[in-house]
Amino acid sequence: MLEKIEGTIIKTQDYGESNKIVTLFSQKIGKFSAIARGAKKPKSRMAAVTQPFIHGNYLVYVSTGLSTIQQGEIIDSYRNIREDIVKMAFAAYISEFTDKVLESYQPDFFLFDQFFRTMNWISDKNEYMIPVMMFELKLFEKAGIAPTLDQCVLCGNNEELSSFSIVEGGLLCKNCFSFDRYSIVLPSVVAKLLYIFSTIGLDQVGTISVKQKNQILLRKILDTYYDQYGGYYLKSRKFLNQIDLLK
Repeated sequence: MLEKIEGTIIKTQDYGESNKIVTLFSQKIGKFSAIARGAKKPKSRMAAVTQPFIHGNYLVYVSTGLSTIQQGEIIDSYRNIREDIVKMAFAAYISEFTDKVLESYQPDFFLFDQFFRTMNWISDKNEYMIPVMMFELKLFEKAGIAPTLDQCVLCGNNEELSSFSIVEGGLLCKNCFSFDRYSIVLPSVVAKLLYIFSTIGLDQVGTISVKQKNQILLRKILDTYYDQYGGYYLKSRKFLNQIDLLK
């Protein structure tokens, strides 16, 4: 069935001498993979519209297996991302993580919206670590590995949450703090931020102002938590760690 689909390319791979297989994330049909014939040829009209991070309209023969892209039109090339290696690294990270978490042909309108807004934030602004972490928490939820952030993971108390336990998988209150001597002590504002960032969408945020030391602490928590429960090998994450951007 031939359909017009708006989406963002989150993965590309070569296929034969002149073709590509691209993976798109769309609102309409979710994640899907499609062959783009001739896309490796420099003069092909398909070459420009099948680059990583391109957001466009695509005319696609949709199949339960491998679909086929007939043509495409660029809506946003995310030029700012392409011209900045740091922005590109973070865009690659959230794209690869999204690809790993999603099942094909299962639309998720909220996650698509948050992915789109996060990409735009990375492209348009200089400070984007918090939006990236907000989206990561949404992906944790989608993957079924989300930490408990609305109450103490051990007793259920939702007051005086004072530390984060990697082992227990969430926040601990002051009464349960001693059950994990390796738990990460948190200022009350950081505990609240973790919950807020996991529940609200980026569309509900105008500006974001978080102290640098608290951003570092939040980053440490998410990284350590992912190392424990993530389960996905992400080449982009390895690259970010190598250039010390996730620390």
